[in-house]
Amino acid sequence: MKAAALFGAVLIAAASPAAAGRAAVTGEYVEARTAEVFAGGCVMSSEAETVGRQAVMAWRIASGSHQGVSLDGLSVVAAIAGDGNLGIRELGGTAPSHTRAALIVDDRATAAQRRSLVSLVASMTRGLVDEVVEIKTAPIRFTSTAQAVVVQAADARLAVQRHVHHDVNCGAMQWFRPLAAGTDASIGFADVHTFSGQALGTRWSHPNKKSAFVGSFSY
Repeated sequence: MKAAALFGAVLIAAASPAAAGRAAVTGEYVEARTAEVFAGGCVMSSEAETVGRQAVMAWRIASGSHQGVSLDGLSVVAAIAGDGNLGIRELGGTAPSHTRAALIVDDRATAAQRRSLVSLVASMTRGLVDEVVEIKTAPIRFTSTAQAVVVQAADARLAVQRHVHHDVNCGAMQWFRPLAAGTDASIGFADVHTFSGQALGTRWSHPNKKSAFVGSFSY
């Protein structure tokens, strides 16, 4: 599958009137990035311009359709790398001028569902999915408990605790919001956050950080 051709096709579909009237899609969401989302001011000022350029985002759809295609029970994962901090615009900075994305689509999806999932991710990520350099189909394990969410999908892995200890004595605060639109997510602690693929020209492992969000989405 050629990523550029498929991505171009789904962008055209996303802009169509049918897309504007799509039914709501709901499910679970988790992300982790290579920057703290809850930290003290000193940590944030030291990280703001130098890190936070990569992220892994994952969705498990409970129910709903996009572009008239049912996506019940399917999952999709996006690994994103940019030329600047992906969330810096929230601090008054300049958004990355360019990002690259590698998408992993549930191998149970039909061809129509794959196109719909790619379009949905492009729409929900607020322009972060700029250039799609790879689209893979693979089994996606998305395990959710009251304590944590674990995602395993080809080159991407996340393990995020739902509950984070907030030490107010250090002057820490939440600096960012989730990267995806339509989310209702809380700060999480990333025990595991890795991307080992080659398509983005960068690999990363950023464990044991308050760098995640975990919750639900409706879009």
